Amino acid sequence: MQTKAHTRIRDHEVPCPVPKAAREPFQEGILEGVLEELASVLFTSLPRSDQRRKGLEYVQGLLGAEGRKSIRNISSLFGGEAAEQSLHHFISGSTWDWDPVRRALARHLEKLSPARAYVLRPMVIPKAGDNSVGVDRHFFRSRGQTMNAQQAMGVWAASDEHSTPVNWRLHLPETWLEDETRRRQAAIPETLLPETLDQAGVAAYLDIVRDWGLPVRPVVMDAREADVADTVRRLRTAGAPMLLRVAPDLRLSAVDLSMPYTGGGTEMTAHQLMLVARPLCQPVILRYPGSTADAVYTGLTATVQVRLPQHAVRRPTRSRELLLLGVGENGGRWPAELWLTDIADLHPAHLLRLTRLVHRVDRDFTRIAERVGIRDFSGRSYSGWHRHVTLASAAHAIAMLSGAAGSVGEVARAS
Repeated sequence: MQTKAHTRIRDHEVPCPVPKAAREPFQEGILEGVLEELASVLFTSLPRSDQRRKGLEYVQGLLGAEGRKSIRNISSLFGGEAAEQSLHHFISGSTWDWDPVRRALARHLEKLSPARAYVLRPMVIPKAGDNSVGVDRHFFRSRGQTMNAQQAMGVWAASDEHSTPVNWRLHLPETWLEDETRRRQAAIPETLLPETLDQAGVAAYLDIVRDWGLPVRPVVMDAREADVADTVRRLRTAGAPMLLRVAPDLRLSAVDLSMPYTGGGTEMTAHQLMLVARPLCQPVILRYPGSTADAVYTGLTATVQVRLPQHAVRRPTRSRELLLLGVGENGGRWPAELWLTDIADLHPAHLLRLTRLVHRVDRDFTRIAERVGIRDFSGRSYSGWHRHVTLASAAHAIAMLSGAAGSVGEVARAS
């Protein structure tokens, strides 16, 4: 069930004004070939030719309209008031299913450029009123203020070079799920039950590997404000490898009893354990394939075998051992980051490389997803929101495949 603790929004998710340059449309000539190819794959599930045409127009509008990607701005590229009404019905009032479109997008990307991992990333959509589906009052810790916002979790297929959102789950607070009037007005399916934001992310990932038949790949996630034990349990039940960024005060027990000062397996915070493991640090250098000399990340890593506290695990077993990865930089704070993983067969340098995919996604969110209006839907319906973010994800993929995502060198420097 939803609790007050889950209304906090992660610091990197505090919305900032989108720069004017980021609202400029993409160049039509660069996108045309990619758009035609992807459109032929995406819309095969739409039963009618007019729906397929509207889907293509909407994606074109997300790529080509100036300013905010509202239905009015998008329809201005294709006609007047009649075009606006038609597109509004296509997004908010039609019956086409967005799930096959997302599945087609994810499978197409998997063929073109397989992902290294799936990054679960929250998205916050500030709202002025309280009518948009799922909007609620949330506290922004870094700003010290409360504001209206929708929250969603996106699953991003990520590699060193680029990333694209392929699935979404809109978080619905109990204030919406327990209000029959709100549910009816927003057409929220009766099957939807309360879940935390982090549970929504795991569920969206499971859709990909269970229902869409895509390969199981590691889940990378910022879990510093999540219920780590619950997230680990859900992912392990699904057989999903994981790499979770955790808070310094997460309590763990060292499995290696020979480690000094760990008190024979006594619980300590993740930060304390990694301070003890400081002598185990090893330097790592990440060089990105095909990159220039400056696309290099250097740092320090150390790993400790750990176990979650037994009281935090619903079904205590002997197989709960995990690896705590500490990350820092020469001459910098140690540890700067803490990650929990069950991927024990990878060298720390490879684990570190996976953690950097979070920066890849953050960067692509700003450079591409924001630019195609991923947060711009202003309608009130549950289905309308999902159709908009589905087509915005397709527009993101087209821009990315056309070379608009930026170089790996930019990602390395951002790391």
